[in-house]
Formats: sequence, structure tokens, C-alpha cells
Amino acid sequence: MCGRRCIYVLVMLLAGLGAEAKTPSTESPNVILVMTDDQGYGDFGFTGNPAIRTPNLDAMAEQSARMQHFFVHPVCSPTRASLMTGRYHYRTGVVDTFKGRSLMAPEEVTIAEILKEHDYKTGLFGKWHLGDNYPMRPQDQGFDEVLMHRGGGIGQPSDPLEARGDYRDPVLFRNGEKVARKGYVTDIFFDAVIDFIERVSESDKRFFVYLAPNAPHAPFDQVPKKLYKYYKKQDLSIDRFPDRGHPLPDRINTDRLARIYAMITDIDQNMGRLFETLEALDLKRKTLVLFLTDNGPNGPRYVAGLRGQKTTVYEGGIRSPLFAQWPGVLKPGVASDRIAAHLDLLPTILEACHVPLPKDVEIDGKSIWPLLQRREVDWPKRRFFIQHHRGNEPVLFNNFCARGQRWKLVNATGAGNRVLPGEPDFELYDMRNDPYELHDKSDEHPEIVRRLKEEARAWFSDVKTSNSGNFEPPRIHVGTPHENPTTLTHQDSRFRYNKENEPINEIPFWKIYVAREGDYKVRFRFRPLESSGVAELRVGGYEGRRKLSQGATSCVFPEVHLEKGATTIRQTIQEGSKTRGRGTMGLVDIIRSHR
Repeated sequence: MCGRRCIYVLVMLLAGLGAEAKTPSTESPNVILVMTDDQGYGDFGFTGNPAIRTPNLDAMAEQSARMQHFFVHPVCSPTRASLMTGRYHYRTGVVDTFKGRSLMAPEEVTIAEILKEHDYKTGLFGKWHLGDNYPMRPQDQGFDEVLMHRGGGIGQPSDPLEARGDYRDPVLFRNGEKVARKGYVTDIFFDAVIDFIERVSESDKRFFVYLAPNAPHAPFDQVPKKLYKYYKKQDLSIDRFPDRGHPLPDRINTDRLARIYAMITDIDQNMGRLFETLEALDLKRKTLVLFLTDNGPNGPRYVAGLRGQKTTVYEGGIRSPLFAQWPGVLKPGVASDRIAAHLDLLPTILEACHVPLPKDVEIDGKSIWPLLQRREVDWPKRRFFIQHHRGNEPVLFNNFCARGQRWKLVNATGAGNRVLPGEPDFELYDMRNDPYELHDKSDEHPEIVRRLKEEARAWFSDVKTSNSGNFEPPRIHVGTPHENPTTLTHQDSRFRYNKENEPINEIPFWKIYVAREGDYKVRFRFRPLESSGVAELRVGGYEGRRKLSQGATSCVFPEVHLEKGATTIRQTIQEGSKTRGRGTMGLVDIIRSHR
């Protein structure tokens, strides 16, 4: 009798031991990818900032596997395109952040699309900045649930007209529908994420969350009041911060700094709420949480001694922390000193989730999952090429760097579109021995400069060829059942440029694709006119004019026949003797008739 019972108990004990021995790394985790907007490398207590309060992010850093040298693009849309695709942003059609240059080609395959194919529920909460219209919206690119603002940020020309450009009680877009929400915008996005996780976990589904708060991006007049009051009382003078690497500027706008720090501490408090939710739902050991920033800080402030800020290709503009937390799978501490970048996160997440990269998808990134796991691997030498400037097309070496494990080649011309004549003024830094970029070694090592320039030329030729050589933006589709009306904003309107990469002063236009021939209604909406004026519309073969009275806020062109195919649309509002400029011209609604 006892023998049978003992065998049963032994079997159950062994089964229990087997369950205990089974580590979460053999299972596919939930994934939460958090990327803040304009938070610099020095905006954490963890990176030596004595003035800021980020206890939850500091704790995450301590409990995470970390990459010591992780890089992003110096501005937001290119970082976001590479993050979503694992590819250099120039390949995706994204060149810049506005004027129609931040539209990602709908043919690109995103991490959300891949995970969705493998039974993940996917959600985007916050900033997308890769296209506000079909077929470039996040819901067109693999996300099941979306709560976002349009364009590059709240308070920009992409805002709905009735929105106040306010971080409190903002007007957002949920799955394409306009919604007014009460509360502070960062809290709203985190609330939506927590609600999403709770609902998905009840259905026993795995989830992928891309949480991209728009803070601490400008505007800075609307910040959490209690936190702002706290920082206004603190000493934020230059003497408060460590004196290492590149010194802080002689003067810092301490009021603006207090506002930015208030926004960051609000993010930190919400990160605490997120971790509490995972704990309460028993999901912490089943969830991989990644945290990074999209570029350097939006203005001069403490960057842990690094050189530069947002838009620059020095380390202060392109270096980000990377925290990867998965209790029981990833060991806390510095996982690797190898260089890595935003391009690497798509293949890294896929490997962590045991999801293969589709055979027909080519990427530039490499999975750093073995490094985060501290596995012994034969790691290749790598080089990242980072470039940013204004203009419709990139120019070789303009505001550019080539970042390797040791050597970094820089041509820091700035983010403007101006092309400087003559040979670029290259700088070379030994990052192993000079992490703050204090000593230019280009004269001492001309052979290294020459080699890196050759590699950069080959890279530029490659990414240019993959984009048909012309960096034409994808077109906004109108007349589809996916979006009606299609609302055009000046975030995505275009200007022509001359050979010197300077904008030609003309009426801005949108590149569109008419999906269905027929009659359309085109409506202009704008802020009240101070005097009478005229509205003009040119699209396809149609040209129309409407007189506007003082105080007018809209006008309609009721029957505009459009042929199927690619065309452009131009809108002009003449107010008295002046033409309304970009950002004051309002919105254009293209409404397909169902007749």
C-alpha cells in the first residue's frame, strides 16, 4: 500500500521540481518597450544627476541587464523608424521629423506586425511620429490598439483645431477616432497601458506594448504642478552638478529645467505604477521590460559630462541608456560593453520571444540577446552610421558620425539643411580613452579617417540605393474605406528644395494617392480670419476659389472630381494682403462621396 502511495508522491514531487526548474527563458514573454521623448542620458539619478528624482527608473537600472554603450538617432522620427523595423531610417523613407519627411513607407515590416502574426496582442500608446494617415498609421502597421497624438507632439500644427495644445485634458486619437481625455497626458498614456495589460492578461494572451510618452518634449508651460513646485525650490544651478567631461554652459534656464525635471519625475512615478501592476497581475516574471530614450536632451543641461545634445552627432545627442529587465532570466548589472543601437531591438525582442525573422525581411540590426544573457559568443566588430540634417534628401557626411567600438569619425555641421562648400571638417575620437570627445585625433591617424570615410561612402550608397535613390516620401491615400475623411495637416506637407538644399519659397503641398475615382468634398478648417480673404484649392486637374468673410473658420469645395492615381494637393488662404503661413493654414479634410 505504502509503495503505491510513495511512488505517487515521488512523481508529484518530481513534477513540481520540474516546474520549478523550468525557467521563463524557455517561454515567450510579454514585452513592454518604453521610450521617452527628449530625455537625455544625464536625466537620471542612476547616471549621476544629483538634482533629479527618478527612484523607479534608478531601481529598474539596478535590477536590469544594461548595455554600456547604446546609441540612437539625434532626433525622434528616425529613431522610431529604426526601432520599429531594425533598419536604417533612410531605407524606410524617413529622413527628418516634419515637412513630410517623417512618413515611414507602409511596405516596411514592423516588430508589431511580426509579433501579431505570432499571436501577440499589440498596443501603441503615446507618440508614433511616422505618419498620421492611411496607410502609415500604427493601426496600419501591426498595432491592435492605439492611443496617440498626431505629428511630432502636442501643440504642433498636427493638433486638431479645437485642441489647446495643452498636456492637460488633451485631444488624442484612439484607433483613428478623435477623443478628448481628462488628466495629464503622461498619466493618460500609462492608464491606457495598464488597462490594456489587464484586459489582455484576462484573455491569457501575450502582449507587446510600445509605450512612447511625449514628455519631456516641449511645450514646457504645462507640467505637473506639484512636481514643478518641488523643483522650483531646489538648487538647479551649475554648481550643483558634477564637473566632469564637458562643462555645463555658463547659464542654465533653471525654470525651464525645473519644468523638464517635473515631467521626467512624473514619468518615473508612472513607471512605478506600471511595475506595481505587473506585480499585482503576477506578470513580472513573465514580462520583458525595455527602457530607452529617443535622442539627447532638448536643450543644454547635465548629460553626465558628454558632449552635445539633441540634433548633434556627439555622444550627448546619440547615447541612450538601455535597461532590459526580466526577473529570473536576465542578471542585473552591466551585461556588455559592446556597442549596440536602436537597430538591434527588433531582432533582440524576436529572439527573446522565440519568434523568427520573416525570410523576406532584411534588417541592419543584430540581436544583442546573447549579450544581455551574458553568453559567451564570438561577437563581430561593428560600426554604426548616424546622420541628421534638414532637407528633403540626405547629403553625404552632413552632420554625420561613424561610431565603432573604439574610433568615432565626426563631421558636426549641425542640423540645418545648409550644405557647406569644400571638404568636410572631420574629427576623430578615441572613444576607449576619450569617452567625452575632448581630443581630436584626426591629424595623428589619417589612415583611420580615410578608412572610416570609405566605409561611410559605401554605407551611404547602400541606403540610398535601397530607397530608389530619390528619398521620395510615401503618399497619403485618400478615398479608402480605412479613413474617411482623410485629414491633412502641415506636419506632412512638402516644400521643394534647390540644388543647394535650400527651400524654395512657394505654396506647400501634399503628395497623395487617390484610391478611387469619383467626386470628393474638400473642406478647409482654420482659425478665425482677422479680415476677408480668399481660399484656393488645386488638386489634380481641379482649381477652385472661395471668398472668405472676416471671422470665417471654414470653407467647402463640394464637388471635386478626382481621377485614380498619384497627384498633389495645394491649399492657399489669402487673408487680406498676406498669405497664411505654415501652421496657421489649418487642416484639409478630403471626404469621399459614397454616391
